[in-house]
Amino acid sequence: MNFAPLPSIEAASVPADGLVVDVREGDEWVAGHVEGALHIPMSDFVARFGEVTEAVADGRRAHVMCRVGGRSAQVTQYLVQQGIDAVNIDGGMLAWQSAGRPMVTEDGSPAFVL
Repeated sequence: MNFAPLPSIEAASVPADGLVVDVREGDEWVAGHVEGALHIPMSDFVARFGEVTEAVADGRRAHVMCRVGGRSAQVTQYLVQQGIDAVNIDGGMLAWQSAGRPMVTEDGSPAFVL
């Protein structure tokens, strides 16, 4: 059985205004995340799938992110199977941080990858 290659993108190539869907757990999100990202932990993903369909309703691509790319790869595959334009961010938040992309916290403390 052949599987299509999973669509992916380098962290440095995600558009500044791109929709980032962060599937990490709450403690990881609190430590540091992409400003404006849609946070839906992988454990809640199927139950909250409607939030993603709303976010991409205008034809936006979903850039899916976790810590290193494993969980987000699974979620990206699921989204693609549902007919949604989704790509996995290679290397996740660690690659995002390494690329010097901005990260924020809700309380203004220094952001880091947990």
